[in-house]
Amino acid sequence: MSIVAMPFYQKRHKNFDQSYRNIQTRYLLDEYAAKKRASTQTSSQKSVTQKSSSQRGSSQTAQEGTTCRLCARKVSTALEEDEQERRHRYQSLVASYAEAKRERFLGELAQLEEEVHLARTHAQDKLERYALQHADRHGLQHAVDDRLAWERHFLEEQLSRAPRILVPLQSHTIWEQMSVGLCFTVQGFPTPVVQWYKDGSLICQAEEPGKYRIESKYGVHTLEINRADFDDTATYSAVATNVHGQASTNAAVVVRRFRGDEEPFYSVGLPISLPLSSVIPYTHFDVQFLEKFGVTFRTEGETLALKCTLLVTPELKRVQPQAQWYRDDVLLKESQWTKMFFGGGQASLSFSHLNKDDEGLYTLRIVSRGGVHDHSAFLFVRDADPLVTGAPGAPMDLQCHDVNRDYVIVTWKPPNTTKESPVIGYFIDRCEVGTDSWVQCNDRPVKICKYPVTGLFEGKSYIFRVRAVNSVGISRPSRVSEAVVALDPLDLKPLQAVHWEGDKEILIYKEDLEGEVQLPGPPTNVHASEISRAYVVLSWDPPAPRGKEPLMYFIEKSVVGSGSWQRVNAQMAVRSPRYAVFDLAEGKPYVFRVLSANKHGLSDPSEITAPVQAQDTIVVPSAPGRVVASRNTRTSVVVQWDPPKHKEDLLGYYVDCCVAGSTVWEPCNHKPIGYNRFVVHGLTTGKQYIFRVKAVNAVGTSENSQESDVIEVQATLTVPSHPYGINLLNCDGHSMTLGWKMPKFRGDSPILGYYVDKREAHHKNWHEVNVSPVQERILTVEGLAEGSLYEFRITATNLVGIGPPSDPSKLFKCEAWTAPEPGPAYDLMFCEVRDTSLVLLWKAPAYSGSSPVSGYFVDYEEEDSGEWITFNEAPRAHRYLKVCNLHQGKTYIFRVRAVNESGVGKPSDTSEMVLVEARPGTKEISVGVDEKGDIYLSFDCQEMADTSRFTWCKSYEDIAGDERFKIETVGDHSKLYFKNLDKVDLGTYSVSVSDTDGVSSSFVLDEEELKRLVALSNEIKNPTIPLKSELAYGISDKGQVRFWLQAEHLSPDASYRFIVNDGEVTDSETHRIKCDKSTGLIEMVIDEFTIKNEGTYTVQIQDGKAKNQSSLVLIGDAFKAVLEEAEFQRKEFLRKQGPHFAEYLRWDVTEDCEVRLVCKVANTKKETVFKWLKDDALYEPEKSPDLEKGVCELLLPKLSKKDRGEYKATLKDERGQDVSILEIADKVYEDMILAISRVCGPSASPLKVVCTAEEIRLQCFMKYFSEEMKVNWYRNDAKIASSEHMRVGGSEEMAWLRIWEPTEKDKGKYTFEIFDGKNNHQRSLDLSAFDEALAEFQRLKSAAFAEKNCGKVLGGLPDVVTIMEGKTLNLACTVFGNPDPDVVWFKNDKVIELSDHFVVKVEQSKYVSVTIKGVTSEDSGKYSMHVKNKYGGEKIDVTVSVYKHGEQIPDVVLPQQAKPKVIAASTPSTTQ
Repeated sequence: MSIVAMPFYQKRHKNFDQSYRNIQTRYLLDEYAAKKRASTQTSSQKSVTQKSSSQRGSSQTAQEGTTCRLCARKVSTALEEDEQERRHRYQSLVASYAEAKRERFLGELAQLEEEVHLARTHAQDKLERYALQHADRHGLQHAVDDRLAWERHFLEEQLSRAPRILVPLQSHTIWEQMSVGLCFTVQGFPTPVVQWYKDGSLICQAEEPGKYRIESKYGVHTLEINRADFDDTATYSAVATNVHGQASTNAAVVVRRFRGDEEPFYSVGLPISLPLSSVIPYTHFDVQFLEKFGVTFRTEGETLALKCTLLVTPELKRVQPQAQWYRDDVLLKESQWTKMFFGGGQASLSFSHLNKDDEGLYTLRIVSRGGVHDHSAFLFVRDADPLVTGAPGAPMDLQCHDVNRDYVIVTWKPPNTTKESPVIGYFIDRCEVGTDSWVQCNDRPVKICKYPVTGLFEGKSYIFRVRAVNSVGISRPSRVSEAVVALDPLDLKPLQAVHWEGDKEILIYKEDLEGEVQLPGPPTNVHASEISRAYVVLSWDPPAPRGKEPLMYFIEKSVVGSGSWQRVNAQMAVRSPRYAVFDLAEGKPYVFRVLSANKHGLSDPSEITAPVQAQDTIVVPSAPGRVVASRNTRTSVVVQWDPPKHKEDLLGYYVDCCVAGSTVWEPCNHKPIGYNRFVVHGLTTGKQYIFRVKAVNAVGTSENSQESDVIEVQATLTVPSHPYGINLLNCDGHSMTLGWKMPKFRGDSPILGYYVDKREAHHKNWHEVNVSPVQERILTVEGLAEGSLYEFRITATNLVGIGPPSDPSKLFKCEAWTAPEPGPAYDLMFCEVRDTSLVLLWKAPAYSGSSPVSGYFVDYEEEDSGEWITFNEAPRAHRYLKVCNLHQGKTYIFRVRAVNESGVGKPSDTSEMVLVEARPGTKEISVGVDEKGDIYLSFDCQEMADTSRFTWCKSYEDIAGDERFKIETVGDHSKLYFKNLDKVDLGTYSVSVSDTDGVSSSFVLDEEELKRLVALSNEIKNPTIPLKSELAYGISDKGQVRFWLQAEHLSPDASYRFIVNDGEVTDSETHRIKCDKSTGLIEMVIDEFTIKNEGTYTVQIQDGKAKNQSSLVLIGDAFKAVLEEAEFQRKEFLRKQGPHFAEYLRWDVTEDCEVRLVCKVANTKKETVFKWLKDDALYEPEKSPDLEKGVCELLLPKLSKKDRGEYKATLKDERGQDVSILEIADKVYEDMILAISRVCGPSASPLKVVCTAEEIRLQCFMKYFSEEMKVNWYRNDAKIASSEHMRVGGSEEMAWLRIWEPTEKDKGKYTFEIFDGKNNHQRSLDLSAFDEALAEFQRLKSAAFAEKNCGKVLGGLPDVVTIMEGKTLNLACTVFGNPDPDVVWFKNDKVIELSDHFVVKVEQSKYVSVTIKGVTSEDSGKYSMHVKNKYGGEKIDVTVSVYKHGEQIPDVVLPQQAKPKVIAASTPSTTQ
């Protein structure tokens, strides 16, 4: 008896009967029956063939010594033809029966249609009569309208429509004793008649009353199966038929079984039977799997270890159970790829280098006398990355067959090409063992997964590998084959046993039995053992007798009808009794014969073979049939399909999947599977998938099957487990209020409600309390007898059905509660169990007593302490409490007591025992803000079961359905989103996960955290792209206007727009726009900036969700400034094409206080002319400009008002001219004076006092002074204004202050200040010691008075006089003096005595003259005149020269006015 082994992800031994093997028993039995018939036929054919061959062989041996196999082949062919004829007859009978049945059915339909037509005609006549009778009352028009409406409806219904399935049947997987409904929608006219079939057999309700219920309403047809069992596992079909055609739909119903109160595990089995080991340890062992390996996904080339941790009892060192590893149904042994280990409570299977050959279902079996304990899981091995993108995956399962002296047949399995282009062929490589040299065996890719490798050397060992080829490239090589030796298998068995003397046997070599044969006989049984389009493999038997000499063979071929033979292996003899013939012409039949040879010569040719034509004997399989996907677990789906119609030599199937709505197909398996059902793992919970299947054989893969229906990945639905913890919460003498706890397992479907049953004490029958399910876990049972005892039980229901009932409750007595204190709280639950704390939840009492409940006390008791401790000193108003300061690792029970005004009520039932200890890997709620700016609380649970659900609460009240929140759950991850976080959302939030070991957590949202989250959310919801600079503009030297903006960072996907005056501007010749996203720079350049460009410029940027924009307004004066600057720069650019000023005229002041006009020139040459002009007049500087240096200067020393004017510098040559103008006037002139002041100010000397007869003068010397400078004089910090008494002025080298007629009042501190536009330069002098200066002034004043009033010669006398003798000389002059001076004449320093010769006159004390009459030579000499009064005087000398008449006039210097000389006042004088 064989045992069906199932992988762990498909069943649990405790949940399934041993008789349950798979969910498609019919398919498996059909496949088994087909294989059985094929094997039986093969065996019968072989027996007939052997019998015929033996008979013919004996007759031939008697006559010729040879065996004729042609007759046996003919007999075999005849038997096959008979079998095929029988099959054909049987199929014809079946087809004729089906056709007769169909015709009968269609006849019945036609009759029904005729009856319907007659009924409708009769109804139409009645309607017409009715319309005529009521025409007067309703009007003729109304009757006509009714008739037209009826005719239109009648004509529409006359349109013929064949049945069409609108909504097909859906497959279901259910548990035993559940009910299931199959429904579909069909449309057609006449109304189709629907019949239901189970595995092809018509379903009749009368055969099993109550089992099936068939309904048809409004085109929706339903088949309901009640209380399903294993026999209901089948394929159900619905066929809709009318006179115009037929349509059908089908679905699979899988009925599963589990027992006990454990959580059901959803799975199906695989048709794999693992054989039991023949060697079983005698000792009885109990084996428990502590840790198991699961479904594993890996990639080629990686390493892996599948491990299981075991607990084996008893633990014996020398005796252990046997550990066996299986892949699929094959027992594994250690190899260079796999290593096994068992011991120390651990069993492992290690892979050093994974290949797709290693993919499959792995089973670890621990075998002992106590039985077999096993565990299974699937290992998926993906293709490694190809060497060339798009190349196919590597082939797999490389095998070597028919190994012989010089050739071997290599087979393999093709890779799955879901994403890649199809495989067009394969390359086979060989390598001699001990070397690393791989040799390609075929020049052209072979298209089938089988190839005879020739050219081997006898006695050498070889390994092989295969590479797949498609239109893109070549795949990675497959895993190398096992090493094979090129030897004839017959050579390995040269001995033969010979009976000798009774039971004794001796071993001798076969060659010893051969006779002395010179020439060998011809080979026998020459036939084509394998035929393909590329080659034909010939096989034969060695000649008998063969002789003792080594044999060789030569093969000859001939085209049928040609009459000529051609030797195939003329160059090299064949030593093996097999040979592959290549290069046969396609479409031509050939015959072959073989000659044997030894050293003595050639034999006669063998019998020729039957005609052989090179062609593929096997073809690509047809596509598999209908594909059905059904739910399994939260991450897996069971896919099953019908085998293809042509399934000869199948290697297996490939399954592909695709997410619904996508076109990207992914391979589910990477190695062909040999059965037509597969569990696809690694899927995403909640996603919808589509599946398809391909069949695989040596020629290639079939077309894809039809796609399956869309299926959502979810665990199989089951009924919920039973509720528990039934409590009495209130009683009024006629009714009881009950409360209970929800089932531990909900069947992966929400609980829809509960049914309550009751019975009185000592009664056997249960009576239902509620017909409709109640959704709350509290119910008041009415109509009870006061004083009676009752017990209750409760059943939960969900979408699948009604679960098992709970255990009966305790007996409750129906008597009214009258106590003033409240009743017990109920439904105590725990969450957030940590090392020293937990949260306790409960529900309010149903009986509140004489007053409302005001609070609760929570009591707890440590295990085995026997003492209840109240945790809270004051009553707690909320119905939850966090209990802290518990002892880690201790077990506690809790109870709750309600409080009202009358006191403390009765305690609740004690809770379940809870261990205060945090579970390993406990996680807490995390808070965050996602990329959209939504604020959320997040929680992960890795321990989720298939039926687990997240429940979010605020203040431990369920918030599902609250409009302020949104809950999203994907797999083991759940998030609670706040739609509009506000202060009303402050509080404690908690989450719990059902059907787990108390996984829960909480989070307190306070004001500080709320502010932080809101701020972060605003940042994300309204992201802005940070800018390094806002939109700005610049003007190039060509007059181009450039608008630019720079962001901190831009991704390659960023976009931007330029908006000008509300219109988008794109890149063009007038607006050149570009963006450098690496630097974040966006710019737009306008070459010709004109009046039309006035307006608002905006740049809008978007990078993902982040946005930003910047604007620049160029309107009015701002625009005019840009326009002027652009035009100026444009003109400047044109100007600079010829000689031009690189720097226009400017001025500065040298250290010598000279104003320097400077300009720089560029683009000049020798012919360029430079000129200076002032007020358009040519100005010639002292130094000509040097244009080669590029700098021209003009110095203006001692700047004054005369230097004001317009200065020009001009450049000119044949390329053009340029002018630079500087006007020195007004502000420019003032700035120059200030600049000079900045140089002169620091050079100012200290103040100096100078006294004169008229004044006291304060002087300040400097490099240069001009009255245009801003200077001020201060006396005792008071500014001095220029007046008659004090005059301000200066010369080129100094500034002065004149104090006329100074007095004692002019004493004080005097300050001179010069302002240079920025700073004040001051020099000060204190005239406190004024007496000396005043005395000096007085002295000088007196001296000046004396000098003014002393005698003076005002002029009139020459210094030399020449006169001729005899003439009269008259010398006259004017004198001055106060009082009137005395005048005395001297000749040669002697006073002249007056006479007639010398006459002196003084008139009006002013005019003085001397006359010499009759001048003689004695009169020559120096004449002096002294003019003097009491203040002093002056003298003047005149030289008189007299010459005689006739003498030459002496050369004399032209006379000049004589200069007077001072005469001191003390000098005595003589007055005349």
